[in-house]
Amino acid sequence: MHFGRFMKNLAVVITVVLAASAAIAQTHTIESGKTTVTLSAGFVSALQSLHVTPGTIGPTTISGGAASFPVVAGALDVNNAKGEIIHSGGLTLADSAKRVRLQSYTIDTTGAHPLITGLVTVNGTLLGRMPLFDLQLPSGLTLPLKPSGDVLTLKGVGVTLDGAEAKALNMVFSVSAFQAGLKIGTANVTTVINSGNN
Repeated sequence: MHFGRFMKNLAVVITVVLAASAAIAQTHTIESGKTTVTLSAGFVSALQSLHVTPGTIGPTTISGGAASFPVVAGALDVNNAKGEIIHSGGLTLADSAKRVRLQSYTIDTTGAHPLITGLVTVNGTLLGRMPLFDLQLPSGLTLPLKPSGDVLTLKGVGVTLDGAEAKALNMVFSVSAFQAGLKIGTANVTTVINSGNN
């Protein structure tokens, strides 16, 4: 092969490799953090009217009308905001006859629309992982996302009840009050990323 052609091909290969490396470098491992959801008054009132009592699954806590869920793992591409943020803990919903556990939440932004999935258990029987809540990202969100050091924070995320989960809750509690789009609250998501492990 002519030396000049070899060098040209080598330059192309190097350019492609560097471009791929730059793209890969935008996906960060999530090590820890916290998602805090300020529960809407409408959601709390709806539960009270149905005589459904909310509770927590450790290490989730509720204080001052806000539920906090520890972040334990995940990965996020700051260029396109696609990723998964995995949490521990969860919530319970119970009346005199039924007890629903919604736990191990995952914020998933890899699909057509962002949502939260979770493991659903009814009266001790695990039904599986289901879509629970739909997410509305802040209108002023710009890409790429910009961490502050090793911390990436996203504020003002809308959380509403997913249609499939609304139907499931209505069936479990024999009501019709749970509607798709019911506002659950507003979330602030704070994650600690491993910026040195891209």
